Amino acid sequence: MVYNLLADLIVLVHLAYAGFVVVGFLLILIGQLWGWSWTRHQGFRIVHLSFIGFVALEALLGVDCPLTVLENRLLIAAGQESYQRSFIGHLADRLLFYNAPEWVFSAIYCVLFLLSVLAYLFSLSHHFVKPSRRQM
Repeated sequence: MVYNLLADLIVLVHLAYAGFVVVGFLLILIGQLWGWSWTRHQGFRIVHLSFIGFVALEALLGVDCPLTVLENRLLIAAGQESYQRSFIGHLADRLLFYNAPEWVFSAIYCVLFLLSVLAYLFSLSHHFVKPSRRQM
């Protein structure tokens, strides 16, 4: 049972990682339009680029994600052959994995990485500032 819970925890961490990459990218774009300074914060942007860059590099090299490998090992240690999971583990797994050829995922990861790099470079060269209020 402990291995099942650990596997579920890994799926949730994996889902949070993917969510940070996707939602972070969308927030970066929205932040550029609305002048949110936190979306231009260098630390945030470097972490975001590192996360998606790591995924894109894994895909290009054909390396399995360490989180997926760990999850599968935990499932095997729990005596499971398939995803006979708790509700949360099953739901998180369904949200994270889709049935498509591997090259589709690799292409998506690489495109998202390139778009993230372009957004980062754009934010360095253009600082959008909200207009200040006029004093009456």
